[in-house]
Amino acid sequence: MFRSIALGLAVSSLLVSFCMAQSQDSTSAATNELIAELKFFEPFLGKTFRGEFANSTSEKPMHDVSRWERAMNGRAIRILHSVNEGEYGGETIVMWDAETKQIRSWYFTTAGFHTEGSLTIEDNRLVSLEKVTGNENGITEVKATSELKSDGQLAVKSEYFAKGSWVPGHTINYKETPDAKVIFK
Repeated sequence: MFRSIALGLAVSSLLVSFCMAQSQDSTSAATNELIAELKFFEPFLGKTFRGEFANSTSEKPMHDVSRWERAMNGRAIRILHSVNEGEYGGETIVMWDAETKQIRSWYFTTAGFHTEGSLTIEDNRLVSLEKVTGNENGITEVKATSELKSDGQLAVKSEYFAKGSWVPGHTINYKETPDAKVIFK
């Protein structure tokens, strides 16, 4: 009798474990999903990228690390990034705005300024236009184009509007680097 109770408990335990594993698998699949308007971002999610600034003029080359995450039950994307192990960094939230029917973003920085922008998808590229508030260098707008290449690299090129004209910003080619860390001081 003890043997049949033990066998019953073992089978029951196995069944519970199997059901929990199945539940966790379906939960994991569900937690990787985004709302339809943000599906473009799925290839970026759960990845960390590292890239060097192409036009860095300092003795020590500048690099950036960015981490892309699903947020708010798939209704948003959260992007954290830091330059040169925390010399500068920021956090971006990207969401679908049903009222304006646009993808919108909000970016907050360790330098104390912030941006608010809209994003469009053009030929497999993400184009953003952001209004800047509080930048001490006089930058009032930023335009950037980001593209996830077929080889997995992320190419980003930006321009800044300052003192009445657009000037070249930065160009960074990122590679997926799972062990890279976003660092804030």
